[in-house]
Amino acid sequence: MPLLVEAGWGGLVQYPSTITWTDITPFVDTVTGVTVTRGASDELSETQPGTATLTLDNADGRFTPGNSGSPYAPFVRRNAPIRVSAVVMPQRSGAAPYPLSMCGDDFDAGLGSMWSSVYGGATVVDGRVRIPMNPGVSSGIQSARQWSLPGTSLTVRWPTVPGANGSSSVLANFVLDGVTAGNRIGFQYNGLTGKMRCVNMVGFSDASSTDLTYSAIDHQWLRIRESGGTFYWETSSDGFGWTVRRSLATPSWAATDQLIVSLTTGRTGGTGDYTEYDLLGAKVRPRFWGTVNEWPIGWDGLYSKAQITATDLFKRLNKQPALKSMLAQEILAPDSNLLVYYPLTEDSTSTAAGDLSGTGAPALATVQAGAAGSGTLTLGSADGPPETGEQVAAFAPVSATAGKYLSVDMGPAVGQRMYNYLCLEAWFQTTTTGRCIFGIQSTDLVYQHLLSVAPGGGLQIEWTWDGTPLTVETLSGPTTMADGKWHHVVYDQGAVRLWVDGVLVDSAIAVPRTWEERVLHVGGYRGTRLWNGAIGHVAIVSSPSTAPDYGPTGATHYAAGMTGYAGETADARMTRLARYAGVSSVTIWGSTHDPIASQGPGGSSVVARMREVESTESGRLWAERDWYGLAYQSRDVRYNPSPGAETFTINYADLEPGISLADDDQKMVNMVEATRPGGATQRVSAPASVLAFGEYQQDLNILKTSDNSVLDAAYWLVSRYANPAPELREVPIQAYTMANYLDILDAEIGSYFSVYNLPAQATAPSMRVTVEGYTETIRDRGHDITFTTSASFTDSVWVLDDPVYGVLGSTTRLAY
Repeated sequence: MPLLVEAGWGGLVQYPSTITWTDITPFVDTVTGVTVTRGASDELSETQPGTATLTLDNADGRFTPGNSGSPYAPFVRRNAPIRVSAVVMPQRSGAAPYPLSMCGDDFDAGLGSMWSSVYGGATVVDGRVRIPMNPGVSSGIQSARQWSLPGTSLTVRWPTVPGANGSSSVLANFVLDGVTAGNRIGFQYNGLTGKMRCVNMVGFSDASSTDLTYSAIDHQWLRIRESGGTFYWETSSDGFGWTVRRSLATPSWAATDQLIVSLTTGRTGGTGDYTEYDLLGAKVRPRFWGTVNEWPIGWDGLYSKAQITATDLFKRLNKQPALKSMLAQEILAPDSNLLVYYPLTEDSTSTAAGDLSGTGAPALATVQAGAAGSGTLTLGSADGPPETGEQVAAFAPVSATAGKYLSVDMGPAVGQRMYNYLCLEAWFQTTTTGRCIFGIQSTDLVYQHLLSVAPGGGLQIEWTWDGTPLTVETLSGPTTMADGKWHHVVYDQGAVRLWVDGVLVDSAIAVPRTWEERVLHVGGYRGTRLWNGAIGHVAIVSSPSTAPDYGPTGATHYAAGMTGYAGETADARMTRLARYAGVSSVTIWGSTHDPIASQGPGGSSVVARMREVESTESGRLWAERDWYGLAYQSRDVRYNPSPGAETFTINYADLEPGISLADDDQKMVNMVEATRPGGATQRVSAPASVLAFGEYQQDLNILKTSDNSVLDAAYWLVSRYANPAPELREVPIQAYTMANYLDILDAEIGSYFSVYNLPAQATAPSMRVTVEGYTETIRDRGHDITFTTSASFTDSVWVLDDPVYGVLGSTTRLAY
């Protein structure tokens, strides 16, 4: 069966490396199969959320949500992780000795003739070979001596390992046995110690084995491999991505002997149990990774089934709320150990400012100093840092002691975390010196910290750690903090460093560490030195000794507020946006990544912002099919594929019915009007195309940082689509029957393949196409894939004197 379906019961998709996967393939209806759809309909359309649909046998109610009797309870619930893989089993051909890579058994049909020795009660249960581990009884299965090692590999899935169960020795092996007794190489699991051992035995002993603490996640799959005179032991969580655990020069006996494949066990005492192996020799190709939308239970007479649909990472991204400004998103980064965050962006009618950190700290309340009603404090009324698009708090006191400021006792929960070093961050604007930006204190005033603008215009810290009068320390750095401009400060208490406007200005601060400073004042301190100006985005970060310094990271927030990171490259922006969505894995394809303009203000979704970058760069964005992550492909990946760069080639005669050659105006663009934020509006056209076909205009509003870049993007679009050539847009293949099945499965969005021996009526005998997406159905001994494709030549660029890509008037499109 070319299919493996696994559910991550109880797992959290945002922590994919912690998910323990359960094989549910035996319950999949393999007659109707699993259908997966990914990618886009063509290169000008956005990739859509990938989906997988399948039907599960629910005869025993195991897939019924809320069924406490389910072996998966209580985790049969919406958003359960699920992954689908195609599994390709090797076939033997020729005569022995066979290359080890031809060894394979999925055990679906029991123990076949390959196993010349079956002993100790080894049998097949639910498609896995189960080897009993009873006290004093050796059990296992062994092949004939017929395998050669050089240049080959062998995998196995090891879903069940034995327990100690009171025994003094518990060993299970996946090894190759040489001609000399005791010469064996491979993996051995020690049920007594819980170690997975990478062994190279002589006389059944290896004094220098590499021992791994067994992980049911990381060691679910094992592979032994020989390449170029080196032997490798490798493990995997999914059978696709491998980690080398040990390597050494291939033992001479292993390179020359005909070998036996051994799956064997032994236990000296205790209580018996078993170990299980599956999918020996399998080549795994992931097809889908996502979450189940719902568990609808239906019936066909008395037959119960669950017909489920799952969606990839884009479902989770599309459901996220609109992003805040880039500055706010940076401060709210999930790995920042944030204690409190008060943006001060509430509506101007508000009298309190809330905490957005999620720690549950109470709101900052307005406090009156001096005569009742003196001065004003208006939240959300002053223009904040320029690239946030936000309004922050405006303070207008009558004097340094008459007016309003903000204060809060952050509570004991926050106070307890004050035992760590603190980082304090804020934005401020004023023309008045001698005033306090913010201060923190313990409730008994023994510990106090204040950051203020000194009478001379620089910054100063005032502090005490024993209740004595405040010590004033003047800080190095600019002395023009009261110039009416926005400034940003990050004070790292642990590292005794200060950053102003993104620059480290003082790294020798003498202020000592203090404790339990849980009372926060903003825009004044205990009724004095009231702020005259604006303050926003006040944050306090707790920095445990095990965490990296927050200061350098916080210092980069100056660019977030002032420029929205304008000028950073597209790959960096895509990774940044993914981080806002809690996605740490972004695979970057290609090397052409132009500078991107600001996306500083909030209000749009993370997917919308990513699509802006994708559109600006003529790139491609999609969800990975083997991991909880994203892939972003720059446009240069599609430039001029080298001869032989195809993922596979296929004869027209091997295609399924339905292929056709398209030649229409669906993609035609012969006039582009383009602009950028704050830039010129420019037009590019293809006069010959306009004359022949009429105007086909497209408007571009893209995030370029220069008008020349906008012009380049407009030309790139017109040069490709002013007169599109005939192309293949769908290519249907029954992949399972193809000799190059694995190569076909390796085709991903952006891959190339060629269809050759096209009928005489085609425009060319061979056409190279680029994969834009596909729909596939994987069933028992069948795998239909229909690729949606575009003409690869559309993305070709000029190469001087090249016989293919340098033809004057034909292939002289300039790269962009």
